[in-house]
Amino acid sequence: MNIIQVLLVAGGMMGLMILGYMLVTSPSTVKDTQRRLQAVRYRHSDSTKDKVESQLKKAIAARKPKQFSRAGADSRLKALELRLERTGRNWTVMQYFYASGGIALALAAILYLQTGAALLALGVGLLFGAGLPHMVVGFLVKRRTNAFNAKFPDGIELLVRGLRSGLPVTETLGVVAAEVPGPVGEEFRAVVERIKIGRTMEESLQVTADKLGTAEFQFFVITLAIQRETGGNLAETLSNLADVLRKRAQMKLKIRAMSSESKASAYIVGALPFIVFIMIYWVNPSYISGFFEDERLIVTGLGGLVWMSIGGFIMAKMVSFEI
Repeated sequence: MNIIQVLLVAGGMMGLMILGYMLVTSPSTVKDTQRRLQAVRYRHSDSTKDKVESQLKKAIAARKPKQFSRAGADSRLKALELRLERTGRNWTVMQYFYASGGIALALAAILYLQTGAALLALGVGLLFGAGLPHMVVGFLVKRRTNAFNAKFPDGIELLVRGLRSGLPVTETLGVVAAEVPGPVGEEFRAVVERIKIGRTMEESLQVTADKLGTAEFQFFVITLAIQRETGGNLAETLSNLADVLRKRAQMKLKIRAMSSESKASAYIVGALPFIVFIMIYWVNPSYISGFFEDERLIVTGLGGLVWMSIGGFIMAKMVSFEI
């Protein structure tokens, strides 16, 4: 079997796996039917509860952050720019590309000088050059988002105390920006600065919600918007929201504890082939040196890395739960 046949077989098997994944993750017909029936019930119902729930769902749908289209390169650059902005660092898209290209070239050159396998060096260099910066940015975004969500209920409680003492909403936002440390204070300072230059409070908050991309801050924005439209005790509503966010965080911690065993098993299973490969290469390099010389083995090894990546992605989705 030559290299072209190996590539065709690997491509066909990968295509079948992608097709199966699309079939599994496709939207459910039952859910679509229930959604349509619910929309009809909201439209023709005379119940006050149904009308309020309908208005709430419309407000949530209207204030969801706009998703970038996958069709154009400009939209992908904007999505990457937004992702870099979520890290809280002053990184640009060009710096990200320079870092990715530098890592890919350096690693490919080192591997080629050590093994002499050009195809393997190029594949590993591209893999790490594209994957390592993406993982670092994702780690920083996740860390900053977790820090924001941990302090956000405290910021809402401070906002509630300011409202109960008689301060207007805009001044209490400034108090939160000055008193709460970390990402919460930074984001609220940005909101206050937008209000000072003439933007409305709802627009300023929505810009921050689109930047953060968290459900917690989106709940806060929707609560303020609905309270402006329907009236009521804003301090009591925000106090309830802070309690809900704390319970939500506790539920996430419980789910993390329950899924920790599955994650540990996935880490062990994923790392075991690499550990065995390194140990065999260390004990008997000639036994496994074909992976650096034979093109068929190189293609097979790269295909195995792709398959393992897809398996790791599926396992990560299986232990990921939305609250």
